[in-house]
Amino acid sequence: MKVSSLTDRISGEGAAAWEIHAQAQRALSEGEDVIVLSVGDPDFPTPPAIVESARQALQEGDTHYATVPGRDALRSAIAADFQKQSGVPCEINNVYVFAGTQNALFSTSLILLDQGDEVIALEPMYVSYEASLQLGGAILVPVAQPADNNFRPVISLIEQAITPKTRALVITTPNNPTGVVMTREELQAIATLAIKHDLWVISDEVYTDIIFEGEHLSIASLPGMAERTVTINSLSKSHAMTGWRIGWAIGPAMLSEHFDNLALCMLYGLPGFIQEAAVTALTDQRDASLAMRDIYLRRRDLVANELAKASRLTVLTPQAAMYVMVDVRGYGLGSDEFCRSLYHATGVSVLDAGAFGNSADGWVRISFTLGDDVLVEGCRRIVKFLNEC
Repeated sequence: MKVSSLTDRISGEGAAAWEIHAQAQRALSEGEDVIVLSVGDPDFPTPPAIVESARQALQEGDTHYATVPGRDALRSAIAADFQKQSGVPCEINNVYVFAGTQNALFSTSLILLDQGDEVIALEPMYVSYEASLQLGGAILVPVAQPADNNFRPVISLIEQAITPKTRALVITTPNNPTGVVMTREELQAIATLAIKHDLWVISDEVYTDIIFEGEHLSIASLPGMAERTVTINSLSKSHAMTGWRIGWAIGPAMLSEHFDNLALCMLYGLPGFIQEAAVTALTDQRDASLAMRDIYLRRRDLVANELAKASRLTVLTPQAAMYVMVDVRGYGLGSDEFCRSLYHATGVSVLDAGAFGNSADGWVRISFTLGDDVLVEGCRRIVKFLNEC
C-alpha cells in the first residue's frame, strides 16, 4: 500500500545514524560486553526531591487532563527562570510547555514555516533537525560551521545563504555535538542579519546549564531580538530528566494561540504529575545541575587525556555539553565506517558526527555520560583500536 511523501522527509542520514547505537543497546540488554558512548543520556538519577513531587501528585490523584499550554505554576517558573538567566522580560503568555525540546522544535517549525520556505540551520546540528524542520514542507539550508574553524560560525557564509525565500535561522548554543558556546560578537552578528532580513530565529539552548568555559548568552536578549526569537529548552540534560519528556518554547505571546491549536490535535498537554515535578526542578532543585556539571567537567578532561594516547587523533575539547568530538580522518576511514569497525572490533559504540552535517564528516561524537571506570575502559579500547589501524 502507498504511504505519504512525508515518510521521505523523516528518513535519511539523521535517522540512520542511530543504527549502531541501537545494536549496542540491544547487546547491552542481553548482557554482552559493550560500552555505549553514543547517546547523551545522563547516568545520574533524577534528583529525589523531583521524583517525590511526582509521586505525591500521583498519590493525590493528579492523573487527569492538565491545561494544554502547561499549568500556570510551571509556565510562571519557566518564565522567571528564563528572565533571571537571560535578562529578557518573560511572562506566562510567552511560555508554552511541550514534551521535550524535540517536540518544541517540531511544533515551532510547523507554526513558523510554510511550504517552500527556506530555513537556515547552522551545522553540525542535532541529527533530527533535518526531519523536524522539513516535515511541513520547508526547505532546509544547512550552513557549515567549518571544522578548520573549530566549528565556530562564519557570518559571511550565513549571509551568503540568505535568499528572498529565507524565513528563519536555527542556532544551537551550546552546540550538540561540538560543545561550542557562541560569543556575544557571534550572536550579535547573527542578530544583525535576522533583523536586516526580517527573519525568525529558533535558538536551541538545552545545554545552558552544562558550560565549562565561556558564558551563555540568549540571542533573545539582544536589542530587537525578543520579538523574533523562539527559545527552546528542557530539563532533560540539566536535571537528568530525559525520560520525563518536559520541555518548552519561549517567544512572542502571539504564538501561544497557534501552539494551542496545534497541541489540541497533537499533544493535548503533558501529565500533571510531570508538570509538578518540573516546578520543583525549576524552584527548589534549580541548583541540582551544578554538581552534575562539575562531574561532567572532570569526565571531559578524563576522556580527553585518555584519547590523547592515540596517535594521529585530534580531540576537540568542548566548552560545554557532554560530548567530545574527535577527528578520525587520519586513519583512512570515513566516520560511518569507523563507527561500525570500532563497534564490531571492541564493543564500543560512538556516533558518526557526519550525521550532524557535512562539516563534521570524518569526526565522531563520544559521550561522557558514564562513570569514570567505564569511560576509561571505553577510551582504552578506542585507543588500542586506533593504534592498530
